[in-house]
Amino acid sequence: MVVNDFLMENFPNIMDYNFTAMVEQKFDQIAEGKETWIEEMKEFYKEFEPKVEKTINARSEHKAGERKLGVDPKTKRPVFVKIGRFGPVVQMGQAEDKEKPQFAHMPKELSIENITLEQALELFRLPRMLGEYEGDPVTVASGRFGPYVLHRKMYTSLPKDMNPMTITIADAVKLIDAHRKEEAQKHLRAFEEDPKLEILNGRYGPYLAYDGKNFRLPKAMHEKVDELTYEECMKIVNKA
Repeated sequence: MVVNDFLMENFPNIMDYNFTAMVEQKFDQIAEGKETWIEEMKEFYKEFEPKVEKTINARSEHKAGERKLGVDPKTKRPVFVKIGRFGPVVQMGQAEDKEKPQFAHMPKELSIENITLEQALELFRLPRMLGEYEGDPVTVASGRFGPYVLHRKMYTSLPKDMNPMTITIADAVKLIDAHRKEEAQKHLRAFEEDPKLEILNGRYGPYLAYDGKNFRLPKAMHEKVDELTYEECMKIVNKA
């Protein structure tokens, strides 16, 4: 909705249905050899490019979708909601303040249109310390892909029906153990010759992973992953 409003305000002619119809006619003329596409593109960008530049400069003065919710009673800092690089975020404080602004990702169930100050302040309770497991701290936080539990540098996503504000250490431990089991089943084999090479188990069966890239393993080899040599695997990697 924010993007649509932004485009309607700044590029009304391009958002007009008549513009689409006109472009279709131009395409037909180009296809029939009556017009050249290079000239048509030049004509379009002659007006479009300056407008884009003007809009970009104007956006620095006002962030798309930004709305002030109020002031945090504790810190007396203003609280805003706006569209960030990875979606809607809540911001506490301003860039020109001595203390850097704080940011909190907005859960999918909340909307920038109607989120309240109270709901926004609740998001700043994360990350939250839950306790310890195996001698190391366990915390719950919210990230780009939603809430997660962090333990020993392992990130475990929270199920949709689990609230990061009410999750207990016992709940977190169950999620951590389940994630470990899942990871153990995923990693089928490693190779002493090169730790960057692994055989992993995926949705469609075993596959090779090497240096951050994935490689398809022929179906004939799926049944004998335990017998594959380092040389055979690297042959597939190098051929790809």
